Amino acid sequence: MVLPDFAQNIVDFIMVHQEWAVPLVFLLAFAESLAFISLLFPATVILWGVGAMIGISGITFWPIWLAAALGAGLGDTVSYWLGYHYHNQIARMWPLSRTPDLLPRAHRLFERWGIFAVFFGRFIGPLRAVVPLVAGTATMPLIPFQMANWLSATAWGAVTLAPGAFGADLVGEWLK
Repeated sequence: MVLPDFAQNIVDFIMVHQEWAVPLVFLLAFAESLAFISLLFPATVILWGVGAMIGISGITFWPIWLAAALGAGLGDTVSYWLGYHYHNQIARMWPLSRTPDLLPRAHRLFERWGIFAVFFGRFIGPLRAVVPLVAGTATMPLIPFQMANWLSATAWGAVTLAPGAFGADLVGEWLK
């Protein structure tokens, strides 16, 4: 897998300093799910590289997957909180003010699909952190939001890391 230089540097650091894998994956998943930050720092590509590194290095998958799921779930919780407390002021804040169509698109998605938008929104790049923000601005009840949030965070962690983690072994066996 060929990664951009910034992503490769982080994956290389984790490979050399494996004890940092869990906290760094937690922070990367948190940043990827946090409103505003995820628009500036695409951590998913780094997490794909980490998944491949897991498969190559033999690092245990489960703690890293748990870190990714917890980071993603907490990032969405903070995004929801920001939307809930700042409502329409969010659209005037940078960097969302530079992409005026993003929030209305997410709002339409949320109005049409509700809890399913929260779940599936995590898997759609730019909407990943905006949908929880909009759920907060729309004052979606907390319990349904959190159910969709944590279920999708768990699935997203697996979908993001597992192909590299387990695919490397499968490809290696196939090539033998």
